[in-house]
Amino acid sequence: MESRVGAMLLLVLIFPALVGAMVRHYKFSVVMKNTTRLCATKPIVTVNGQFPGPKLYAREDDTVIVRVINHVTYNVTLHWHGVRQLRTGWSDGPAYITQCPIQPGQSYIYNFTLSGQRGTLLWHAHISWLRATMYGAIVILPKRGIPYPFPKPDREVVVILGEWWKADVEAVINQAIQSGLPPNISDAHTINGHPGPTSTCSSQGYTLNVESGKTYMLRIVNAAVNDELFFKIAGHQLTIVEVDAIYAKPFKTDSLFIAPGQTTNALLTADQGGGKYLIVVSPFMDAPIPVDNITGTAILSYTGTLAASPTVLTTSPPQNATQLTSSFMDSLKSLNSKQYPANVPLAIDHSLLFTIGVGVNPCSTCVNGSRFVSYINNVTFVMPTTGLLEAHYYNIGGVFTVDFPGNPPIAFNYTGTQPSNKQTMNGTRLYRLAYNSTVQVVIQGTAMISPESHPTHLHGYDFYAVGRGLGNFDPVNDPKKFNLIDPIARNTIGVPSGGWTAIRFRADNPGVWLLHCHLEVHTTWGLKMAFLVENGKGPNESLVPPPSDLPKC
Repeated sequence: MESRVGAMLLLVLIFPALVGAMVRHYKFSVVMKNTTRLCATKPIVTVNGQFPGPKLYAREDDTVIVRVINHVTYNVTLHWHGVRQLRTGWSDGPAYITQCPIQPGQSYIYNFTLSGQRGTLLWHAHISWLRATMYGAIVILPKRGIPYPFPKPDREVVVILGEWWKADVEAVINQAIQSGLPPNISDAHTINGHPGPTSTCSSQGYTLNVESGKTYMLRIVNAAVNDELFFKIAGHQLTIVEVDAIYAKPFKTDSLFIAPGQTTNALLTADQGGGKYLIVVSPFMDAPIPVDNITGTAILSYTGTLAASPTVLTTSPPQNATQLTSSFMDSLKSLNSKQYPANVPLAIDHSLLFTIGVGVNPCSTCVNGSRFVSYINNVTFVMPTTGLLEAHYYNIGGVFTVDFPGNPPIAFNYTGTQPSNKQTMNGTRLYRLAYNSTVQVVIQGTAMISPESHPTHLHGYDFYAVGRGLGNFDPVNDPKKFNLIDPIARNTIGVPSGGWTAIRFRADNPGVWLLHCHLEVHTTWGLKMAFLVENGKGPNESLVPPPSDLPKC
């Protein structure tokens, strides 16, 4: 017995990181559920009949196993947005990129480890527009015994923001694809699945109950399909402490800005003594593009407040509050401490310039003889019918090429006068990266059709947001102003309207990793590409073999 105890203690001393790590099992059943919002009922696709879907709880370094069973008539995949998926790309989830879809009546087991991550992320469907109703939060707690790098809150609350369509969302996007025109905008914004009372419907909204003097950590998730959002609580300040599962230098604000796919942890102190206070969620759009301008509402209510008490109101930020969004993003900095360093790549192996925007391609069956498309470096991504990761792993030819351009094929005044030819090239083209190479991508917005903000998400990686600006990127002078000391790390970053954003990362995760705009309309139109990251040396730097239950196309 003593020898067994001694052996266990020796293992603890040699492998301290293993202590406390667990395997968390979840079962996600994809089912239809009749759901009432805006005083009307419709069937929606859900996980376990919940809207929003179930919260996934784990700790840093835990392994998560999720069995997904598809009971609906749609093909389904799930993406664990922001999870690094180190060497486990088979569990990343984007349809036809890392897996074929889970077909009706079939199942698939997602298996991944939350290596070195703590904070809030999200999961959502990653096929067609099913993520309009299939989404939920991922809560990653620190390892046991490791405190937050900020005062511990008295309570934690998940707040998920979304959009709601009165119509069948799949019908909305299918009609848009057939017509070649933009899809109809949503009918409301939601807070934890509820829009709150509107001018046409007095249905109940979400209530956040608080006690006077207590501090709450709001784990805020933007699961909206197409809208960047402001979040604000009447009479209260928020202290930002984390974004995209990365701790940030704390700062205070009364209006939080969050793009689709982004997460933000904010401390809220209930310091108003009592009463009811309005919570508002409203859209940001600083371009002449239609957007759902309905403000979603909820109530913050102090314990003991009478139901008939008046609600303290607040106004939403202006829809085009560009300066507010810029100020918020500029305030985000990494801790860059000994425990949480900012390891920004300084020497760069691949310096890439990606122009992004909207174009127009011919379409004989569309309403106007053309269709809207999106592009990166004038390439509109064509979805394959075989999973790219599988084609890479088994060396299947004819599925993709590795000639994605690292620079625009034709240079022009990206944010000024645009070329008259708005047509793009089509292709399934990847960009190859050697293992452990360093990458800088300057994502340059263009004024083609219209300048617009683009929240851009990179799968499989966190990256450092080292710079941003308006106008055309200046490769000589702009890098001199890069923040290489304490830039925030993210998995989704906004590219400002008529401007650019520069990111850096180290390609230390082998596989095929999608880079795309997280506005679903632009993803559908082809604003995406993928990096093919090669294996390194040995099994610890190589993609693991595919699981036996990997879905077939």
